[in-house]
Amino acid sequence: MSTATTAALLTADEFLRLHGGETCVELVRGHVVRCSVRGATHGYVCNNATAMLHHFAREHGLGQVFSNDTFTRTRLKETADSVRGPDVAFVSYARMPKGPIPDGPLPCAPDLVVEVRSPSDRIPHLSAKASEYLDAGVTVVLVLDPETESLAVFRENEFPVRMHNGDELALPDVFPGFAVAVKAFFE
Repeated sequence: MSTATTAALLTADEFLRLHGGETCVELVRGHVVRCSVRGATHGYVCNNATAMLHHFAREHGLGQVFSNDTFTRTRLKETADSVRGPDVAFVSYARMPKGPIPDGPLPCAPDLVVEVRSPSDRIPHLSAKASEYLDAGVTVVLVLDPETESLAVFRENEFPVRMHNGDELALPDVFPGFAVAVKAFFE
């Protein structure tokens, strides 16, 4: 379960100055939010997603894969600043050209974000978070649920697609040619 820890609204720059070196903390509409400890299953599924995506991206020269709550700004013009830390993020070379990886938050919206559901996460909260990523320019958001061994695929202006253990995931808009059994994320 997440808990807000400050009452005063912070900007993204203030948040990064104060909390940039911390883990499991985000800025949500100007408020610092800390998450609970996630556990071994969460880490295992995150690692599986990172490994599969990293291997494919590197093999096909597509871009960079980031993990461990790499900060990305999701600020919307009509709301206070937000800085999220997706479990896994992919940024194509089209969005962030090859070269040194900048220090600090990602300089652009990722093409793909993966969030892994923790036992304390509520589905409406994760759906809202996926929408926030899409509004910030992310092309595809995957929400993996270890408890049900299923995932939801979010794209802008589309209803989420739920996939189960026996289904195959393809991501032609961000990973052309990529296909993996949904169960591979959880094995």
